[in-house]
Amino acid sequence: MHISFALFADAANISQEGKLNILGVFDAVQVGALPTMHPRATLVVRLKATRDDLGAHALGLSWVNPRGAELWTSSGEINVGAPPPHVAEMDLPIVAAIDLPIDQPGAFLMRITLRGQIAAEVPLQVSTAGPPTRAVVPGGGLGGALGGGLVS
Repeated sequence: MHISFALFADAANISQEGKLNILGVFDAVQVGALPTMHPRATLVVRLKATRDDLGAHALGLSWVNPRGAELWTSSGEINVGAPPPHVAEMDLPIVAAIDLPIDQPGAFLMRITLRGQIAAEVPLQVSTAGPPTRAVVPGGGLGGALGGGLVS
């Protein structure tokens, strides 16, 4: 069993036909103040399994801050059943809506383990909102279309 991909998104679901739908993939967030909580981020993990993977497998998630401290962990089991005779590889999508505690700016990681071994790490860059800055276009480019508006 291996992880085909893992990412953060605004939302995801598995359709009636078994298709994985993902909306709003992101790898960075900007927050106004710290500490804070990013509410309901969706972690999407696509596992691939074969007949050799039948049975129960430990799965773990750890949310790690830039200093390397685990802010929370969760664990469970994935049970892989026998596929139909003509299927060689199975998709096992995981869609988890989670709240992400954020205690500082920097590079956070969602560490994913399979059978006790690190299988993937999903990065999330966190920055704090600074004061708005003015966009400057040299020589008045774009015909003044920006009009000196604020960019945040």
